[in-house]
Amino acid sequence: MDIRKVKKLIELLNESGVAEIEITEGEDSVRISRQSSHIKNNSPEPQNYSVPPIETSQNSAKQQNSKIEKVINNEHDHEVLSPMVGTFYASPSPDAPPYIQAGDHVKEGDTLCIIEAMKMMNQIEAEATGVIKSIRVENGEPVEYDQILFIIDQDSNN
Repeated sequence: MDIRKVKKLIELLNESGVAEIEITEGEDSVRISRQSSHIKNNSPEPQNYSVPPIETSQNSAKQQNSKIEKVINNEHDHEVLSPMVGTFYASPSPDAPPYIQAGDHVKEGDTLCIIEAMKMMNQIEAEATGVIKSIRVENGEPVEYDQILFIIDQDSNN
């Protein structure tokens, strides 16, 4: 490769914002870089700082709700938790009545709701026998893994 071409490439590299260029012409190739990897970088070492967590109103509301739940729930209450992330549906179809409502008596194995995850409809069954004390999510709401869906009062076995 002609040395004049190499010099011209160096000038173009300096004028532009390009950091590196590589040209191949036949069997010849040249690579021009602004900064060599052998040059020692004198910049200071990066500093690591830890930032304390910020207390948001949402975090404090969740903490207060969990404290309230512990006070309200007694030893006979059973929490039905979401086994997956998905969308909560209270009924088998939009025009059908919900599987259960607060105050309904359920047996272990009864269908409580459906959670749609990855286009699959997953029936969630009661893990205990008792009365539905509360339903903690609304129809069509997204749910998280281990989120409380229902509270079943096992003391009310009639």
